Amino acid sequence: MKKTIALLTLAAALAAPMAAQAHRAWLAPTATTLSGTDAWVGFDAGMSNQVFNPDHAAMRLTGLTITAPDGSAVQPENAMQGRYRSTFDAHLTQNGTYKIANVMNGVMASYKLNGEQKRWRGAASEYPAALPAGATDVQATRTASRIETFVTLNNPTDTVFKTTGEGLELVPVTHPNDLVVGEPATFKLLNNGQPAADIDVTVARGGLRYRDNPEESTLKTNAEGAFTITWPEAGMYWLNASVRTEGQGETLGSNASYVAAMEVLP
Repeated sequence: MKKTIALLTLAAALAAPMAAQAHRAWLAPTATTLSGTDAWVGFDAGMSNQVFNPDHAAMRLTGLTITAPDGSAVQPENAMQGRYRSTFDAHLTQNGTYKIANVMNGVMASYKLNGEQKRWRGAASEYPAALPAGATDVQATRTASRIETFVTLNNPTDTVFKTTGEGLELVPVTHPNDLVVGEPATFKLLNNGQPAADIDVTVARGGLRYRDNPEESTLKTNAEGAFTITWPEAGMYWLNASVRTEGQGETLGSNASYVAAMEVLP
């Protein structure tokens, strides 16, 4: 059964200040819907206390990909990393929807060697061969982080929504560039290709520096991994979900996270 939720105004007593929470990663476009035969879009990416407000650290873009409507790769242009944010541009020349994603996958492990605690991080293909001989008490977790947004030139398309089957991924039922205040929007989350059921999804509206109310809420996915939001205000929204499982024996644990920036129009 679909769950519909309007983003609630949180009472000050219940809403911890965003500065007290973990720093939040985001990748936000300067525009999400454009027209014409040739357009440019700028992007900011950072880690901050308040979403979309660069105040902590720039995001590294080592896993950045821009996928065009026909599935081809678009190269970012004018990329720069500053103190608090990374920026780049995308040149849109195809009609349809583009996916801009920063994806980081790998394995993190801890182990003991000669009585000392050690840590290792690397690609999944390197594990466990990269661990030194004699390593004991090995504990390893497969990590998958996806931070993305979508922009559309002229007519929206759905070719970029094809999933990889790795980590948490979004399958839009409602197109993410067709979001309007007061109208419900439905999305599905998959974890390693399977419905991500009964997980928390945090939704927060940007622009907190201009108001006292955080306008943040948390909802749960249903058995099919779906959730529905009715947007109360226009603006740029931050969506976040994560799934963690413990390892057992030789089976690695997993830690998957998903972040999206979506614009809601009046």
